Amino acid sequence: MERRELLRLLASAGALPLLAPLARAGGTGVADDNWQAQFEAARTPWKTGFATPQGDLPLTRAAVRGRFPDAVAGTLFRIGPAGHDLGGERYHHWFDGDGMVHRFVIDGADVRHQGRYVATPKRVAEVSAGRRLVEAFGTMPPGAEPPPSADSINVANTSVLPMQGEVLALWEGGSATRVDARTLDTLGVKTWRPDLAGMPFSAHPKVDPDGTIWNFGVSSGQGMLALYEIGPDGALRRAAVVPVADMPMVHDFAVTERHLVFLMPPLVYDPKRKEAGASFLDAHVWRPELGMRALVVDKKDWDKRRMLTLPAGFLFHVGNAWEEDTPRGTSIHVDYVRSDNADSVFTTNREVMRGRRVRSTDPHLTVATLNLGTGTATQRTLSQEAEFPRIDPRRVGLRHRQVVHATQIRRDLPGFGSVARTDVESGRSQRFSYGAEAIVEEHVFVPDGTKPGWVLGTVLDFGRQKTVLSCFAADDLAAGPVAQATLPYALPLGLHGAFVPA
Repeated sequence: MERRELLRLLASAGALPLLAPLARAGGTGVADDNWQAQFEAARTPWKTGFATPQGDLPLTRAAVRGRFPDAVAGTLFRIGPAGHDLGGERYHHWFDGDGMVHRFVIDGADVRHQGRYVATPKRVAEVSAGRRLVEAFGTMPPGAEPPPSADSINVANTSVLPMQGEVLALWEGGSATRVDARTLDTLGVKTWRPDLAGMPFSAHPKVDPDGTIWNFGVSSGQGMLALYEIGPDGALRRAAVVPVADMPMVHDFAVTERHLVFLMPPLVYDPKRKEAGASFLDAHVWRPELGMRALVVDKKDWDKRRMLTLPAGFLFHVGNAWEEDTPRGTSIHVDYVRSDNADSVFTTNREVMRGRRVRSTDPHLTVATLNLGTGTATQRTLSQEAEFPRIDPRRVGLRHRQVVHATQIRRDLPGFGSVARTDVESGRSQRFSYGAEAIVEEHVFVPDGTKPGWVLGTVLDFGRQKTVLSCFAADDLAAGPVAQATLPYALPLGLHGAFVPA
């Protein structure tokens, strides 16, 4: 797409790519609600994972058992929602909280942790005011004003992208936020180019083995998908927007050697609901008749696009994708975590903010095959309950077999109790269970030359009210951790992370 055309589309999108114009909160707000009181009264011991740290957490040494391998000497960065309440009012959705970025500095038998809130313009203004000023993903605070830009509601709470000595704190609907990798100081928003200021830059960029970074952004109100290609040096190579009818909620995507792959659940944005004062989440409608659309975009020519259809389902996360040429055309294989519907985002991830566990449909690891020659799409669901899928970062876009993920849904707890490594071709899986009083967070794969590698991740041990960092041999999860670092406190449950070797 030519730069002139991109500028025209951006101008037509206006200054607020994520949200359509807001009705003022008025009677649709949450004045006089009692969510904070309900959370405080809840006796569920796991609610620590959804509590609000009162401030930043200084660099603190963990108690280490064992020794972390040399290959994991470095820093594990993690991020997640942490600022859940302010001025006596509590957010109504887990995804709304102000982001807190963490770094675990690992060196053999020495592990130190630091956590700091990302000082976004939203957080700075609201902490100063002592109350919420603008809407969030799933909450309309009382008296909320229409936001002047997407970045005025940016909470920088979903994922991180280490790049050029900094860490980008990522959200869904606005700019990436620059964070100093050593101090966790907030450095301001990342603007890739002046005409892209405030454009959505999503939370799950993909990094090719050659270092090329691909990403997207969803502009729901305008029915557009922004595409980005960024060089290994951090310089923007290309950006464009493409139209998408019935724009759905898209959180993640995949890349292959030649394509970008978007699995689009039938959770579709309805601007009329937004205009009536609904939150951004509640402006979405479940339309299963659309199926799960799979948009495939040629990496070299973004005007070459194909749309295929899978059975209706919902997803947050994709593991990986790879392609092969067959006599019937190019086939793309993509593994993702599929649920039958979107109950988890509407109900489960809301009720935890009141300290309640409400079950939704169980997500399972699923492998889809998209044949670009025949236009057909099929899939098979594996037996493993799953979330937070991660692979060896050296295999992004290439044929792979092993996926690391959380598993073992607990009937009495939110989230998962085990970490697993599953072969997506054979279905064979191994796991390690953390026990009855633990909630698993995302674990990442850390390469170690030609060796099997390591699995590194955190868990909330709510029985002891502590967060624990564990390291496993990737080929022997069931043997348990080779090393663990226990913090003297519990962190709020987070979302995604990235490891940077020393």
